[in-house]
Amino acid sequence: MNLSTRAVATACAAAAIAGGVFLGEWGLLAVLVALVVAFAAGWAPLLGLPAPGGTFFVVLLPGLGALAAVHVTTTEPWLRYLPLVLAMGLLLSFTNELLRGDGRTRLVESLVGGVSGVVVAVSAAGWIAASKVPDGMALVLLCAIALAAASAVSATPLRGVLNSVATLVGAVAASVVVAYVLPELAPLDGVWAGAVAGILVSSLHMLFYRLPALRRRQAALAVIVLPVAMSGVLTYVVGRVLVA
Repeated sequence: MNLSTRAVATACAAAAIAGGVFLGEWGLLAVLVALVVAFAAGWAPLLGLPAPGGTFFVVLLPGLGALAAVHVTTTEPWLRYLPLVLAMGLLLSFTNELLRGDGRTRLVESLVGGVSGVVVAVSAAGWIAASKVPDGMALVLLCAIALAAASAVSATPLRGVLNSVATLVGAVAASVVVAYVLPELAPLDGVWAGAVAGILVSSLHMLFYRLPALRRRQAALAVIVLPVAMSGVLTYVVGRVLVA
């Protein structure tokens, strides 16, 4: 799967977050469950880990658990159960390595890969937490559209620094327009949302550029979902301080 296709797919995933929040918390939850499953399916193939079957469940179960934990939380702080879910994910990662019957080759690589996948999958629950804060729908829309815009612009033929600059400018411009239209937000909110989205997408673009594993569709799934999942907790934390 080429770079442009992955970038457009990431933009669609971010747009799905924006669409899901319009349907309420259950709609957003359904979108996030699909994204976490896709990420878990592609993470081990992306990193070339030696036990892809076990790593799939290591990443999937904490990711779904985090979504469920934040979904059922009815009072502040919305993320209070996430440390527990993350700890259980780390325990699951070690258990997976202990149960491997292949001689535990590349043990450290497999363990670190599983743990990093858990962190990303758990971070996706931040989108639900962000939707629960005051003016949460506006916050989620702002950050999701900024991420979609950044991903769409990164699909252009520009390369190197020009691509990064265009991604940043496009994300900021789109998010400022959204912040201007939504009465709950100020244009400055659009600036920080666009800047964060632009920097995140550009960084991941440079990190995975020309990675051979991305020729496989399953591995590409993880890269498509990665910026959307990582933006979850980031949206909640930064948005909670600056917007809500």
